[in-house]
Amino acid sequence: MAPYRQTSDLPQLIPVFPLDGALLLPGGELPLQIFEPRYLNMVDDAMAGDRVIGMIQTRGGSRSRPVLAHVGCLGRITSYAETSDGRYLITLTGLCRFDTGEELDLRLPYRQVRARYDRFGDDLGRDEEAEAGEAARARFATALKRYLNQRELDIDWETANEAPLEALVNSLCMGLPFAPAEKQALLEASNLPARFEVLTTLLEIDATDPDDEPHRLQ
Repeated sequence: MAPYRQTSDLPQLIPVFPLDGALLLPGGELPLQIFEPRYLNMVDDAMAGDRVIGMIQTRGGSRSRPVLAHVGCLGRITSYAETSDGRYLITLTGLCRFDTGEELDLRLPYRQVRARYDRFGDDLGRDEEAEAGEAARARFATALKRYLNQRELDIDWETANEAPLEALVNSLCMGLPFAPAEKQALLEASNLPARFEVLTTLLEIDATDPDDEPHRLQ
């Protein structure tokens, strides 16, 4: 992967892929199946250049050209395969969030913006060893179990117990079926502790069974 050590190393003009409900976080991995011609074109151009794409949600506007959210996340294509019917299977690894700046009219089939990374420099130097206190972890575990029970979902609790906090939070934020607005709130949380708090709160909103026994997360 390119040595992006500071925000000045990141490309300013980036293609964006508007996709509501899809969340990419710094350090996370997002698999995508690309089949629309304009986005196949986008991936072709990205692979020929910096291999980066900005994942972003929308906030209204027309169906053909929705208004882009204020904040997205830049990802680098770290896995690429082409199927026999012409689809691309790619994985984006999150690098750094960005504020959506000026949108450029370059007469391409996909959209491009001038990204501003100033607020998110810490994304490039994440503390992967960060941890939460025992009380916060227990509150989170209780909320997560109730959320999963309500939706008849399950996770590997042994793996969750052993996962570093960043990996666990990223995985759940990106993988759980939160609404687009909730995904955006998770993206815009200022740092890992703030995102952990937002995630816990979102899980608690759907906690309905007070008799559930929490799983212990160390």
